[in-house]
Amino acid sequence: MERELPTVNIEGTDFFVDVIKNELKEKGNPQNRMSIKNMLYVGDGYRFQYDTTIKNFLPFGASMALGNNNHSKEIKIPNLVELDPMGMAKKYNRTIEEITGKTDFELTIKPGSPLDFRWNKKILPTLDIAGHTFYVDLVMDKLRPKDDFKSKGIGLSEIREYYDRYYQAYIIPYNPKTREFQEVGIRTITELPKEIIVIKFPHLSELDNVGWNIKYGFGPGHLIKEDTLQLHFKARTLPWKETNIPENIKLNLEEQKQEQKEKIEAKKLSDIFPEQKKGRKM
Repeated sequence: MERELPTVNIEGTDFFVDVIKNELKEKGNPQNRMSIKNMLYVGDGYRFQYDTTIKNFLPFGASMALGNNNHSKEIKIPNLVELDPMGMAKKYNRTIEEITGKTDFELTIKPGSPLDFRWNKKILPTLDIAGHTFYVDLVMDKLRPKDDFKSKGIGLSEIREYYDRYYQAYIIPYNPKTREFQEVGIRTITELPKEIIVIKFPHLSELDNVGWNIKYGFGPGHLIKEDTLQLHFKARTLPWKETNIPENIKLNLEEQKQEQKEKIEAKKLSDIFPEQKKGRKM
């Protein structure tokens, strides 16, 4: 015998919760349905704009004028595991006890997957920089070098301006000896720095998608694809020709040469036209 689906009440209307089809359907009008995937998952439930007249999602055009729409309501419903624990247990082949206290997002995580290690076991992603491992630690706001407590690491606030939107990556000067970010005097540099290399690595939201979502208040599954999630990355060391440093060196040397030339010309003029000393007026 097929069990009766549980219901959730939305603005006075009961909807059946169908976790197998992943949708809500109106109890008195089964043709009226709302897909869960069209709602915004926020960790502790789902949010969506609801039109009380049609008893469904607010039409897209109407959402452009929410301030003038008396029929629109922002709705939040709990996790499906709360609305229908029996159905979710069956869907994921778990017992009621195994899913109690979990969110919908946590139920989708495959044991042993990178997402399992990051979300459930709290293992930080790592970034290899010039042969050394760094932890991507968004809580401490830094790339933290493994087993090197003398180094202060790479402060994320320090490199914020070094994100290149064209390449969609951070491109920063780095000192392999200190394992720290080290600025280069672009306006004064006249030779290639011997202690510095330039490295390139992805945006923080890619290095630690889970940590990024937590820190900035996105839903836990925001932009996460479990089958492609990585926990280890490798920064690329750029050859000098792929940076703007050689060009800056050239410009600075030309500027120095021009300044020197102007000084020599000024010296010649001062020798030809020595400054006249003014005597005291009688």
